Amino acid sequence: MEKLNLPTYQFRIKSNENKTLIFDKLRKKYLVLTPEEWVRQHFVYFLIEEKKYPTSLIALEKQLTINNRKKRTDILVFDKNGSHDIIVECKAPSIKISQDTFDQIARYNLKLKANYLIVTNGLQHFYCKMDFKNETYIFLKEIPNYN
Repeated sequence: MEKLNLPTYQFRIKSNENKTLIFDKLRKKYLVLTPEEWVRQHFVYFLIEEKKYPTSLIALEKQLTINNRKKRTDILVFDKNGSHDIIVECKAPSIKISQDTFDQIARYNLKLKANYLIVTNGLQHFYCKMDFKNETYIFLKEIPNYN
């Protein structure tokens, strides 16, 4: 797998029936190692190891319904009170981050009302803080550490 613009972590990886699998420590099971999953797993470790978010506040591929269609957030982080704090949208490294990607996460956030939005393909990361009053987002250099 491609080297990402994130710290390097030790993952449990194995092969099974000609597929490479990676162990997801939050869901406690092996998943097919796709390029998007590679990014998601790195970003989860980044949130836990570097930003100190507790694993108990992180949910992966959480389902939501928008316009009667089922969608899934890649990573959803809750605050201490159980409110949505951060939505992370992960793309494969080969996928260029575009306005469509921001539109996708913004649609999710109309429903979830998270404080921060993150879009990453593992190479580029965009961090945004929501400005609900002006219905926009403000780009940040990084997201805050968990406190």
